[in-house]
Amino acid sequence: MKVCVVGAGAIGGYMAVRIAACGHDVSVIARGPHLKAIREKGLKLVEAEQEVVATNLVATDVIRDLEPQDLVLLALKAHQIEAVVDDLQALFGPETVMVTLQNGIPWWYFQKHGGPYADRVVRTVDPNGELFNRIDPDRVVGCIAYPAATITEPGVIQHIEGNRFPLGELDGSESSRVADISSLFEEAGFKARVLTDIRSEIWLKLWGNLTFNPISAVTHATLVDICQFPLTRKLAATMMTEAQAIGERLGAGFRVPMERRINGAEGVGKHKTSMLQDVEAGKPLEIDGMLGVVVELAEITQVEVPTLRALYACVSLLNKTIQDEQVRIKSEPR
Repeated sequence: MKVCVVGAGAIGGYMAVRIAACGHDVSVIARGPHLKAIREKGLKLVEAEQEVVATNLVATDVIRDLEPQDLVLLALKAHQIEAVVDDLQALFGPETVMVTLQNGIPWWYFQKHGGPYADRVVRTVDPNGELFNRIDPDRVVGCIAYPAATITEPGVIQHIEGNRFPLGELDGSESSRVADISSLFEEAGFKARVLTDIRSEIWLKLWGNLTFNPISAVTHATLVDICQFPLTRKLAATMMTEAQAIGERLGAGFRVPMERRINGAEGVGKHKTSMLQDVEAGKPLEIDGMLGVVVELAEITQVEVPTLRALYACVSLLNKTIQDEQVRIKSEPR
């Protein structure tokens, strides 16, 4: 199968190495020193005591250099997609399927949704409606990336924990194509259960992301530290309570109790969230896709979310400071 990973960062790179190791024709979109390292040495995945280097990858920063693919794994952050929406068309043939791996509420959330909110554009992640209008929802399969991973140096991905990538069609159907993608993922060593309600699973993952990512960004604390400090544990629970009210108003179910979800985050240990990693690297923060969009949905559903609004304001200012002043903010031992 011809597979292109658009955005070979921590999660995209992890998937690319595993799928390439199964003998599939894999190409990756990367940039800067990361791209240079992949071209020179291959893409290395470090897992526990094992190291796997994929040297059979095609690596480029120009999407249009590639031919149409069987499968496109869209692993960019939400705020990065609009800039490449025109270029993505080069990867699409008549039967190409695109799996979306963004954290948070995706642009397609209300497509094939039904009910009073059907076909509404999610402006926070798709302000101009470009993704809604330019990407055919019929080629989209939703996916939630649960693993934790990080880029330790250009060309090197460190897998920390987890291997679950549940999948689902936007309309909840159990199609042959989603079954084929599930089989491909499982061949690569992932757990890829096919779901008939992908949106509820999106909320389950987002429940933690919209909470722990912004808290970690402003406190520079790891998951275990946030969960074991009573005040931030209570803050997390308050944020999750507000978010659950929105999700349920939209018809989502929460199959895992809140306390278990918090305990799961605690169990990950001394892991820096992706947002904290971006703060330390001086990169734009994925705040709109994880939290700003939830505030938008709160307005749509008329749910009061004062705590979510407060954290959104704080992290939005932090994001502005990082970008305006071109700084990275990293704790250093004394």
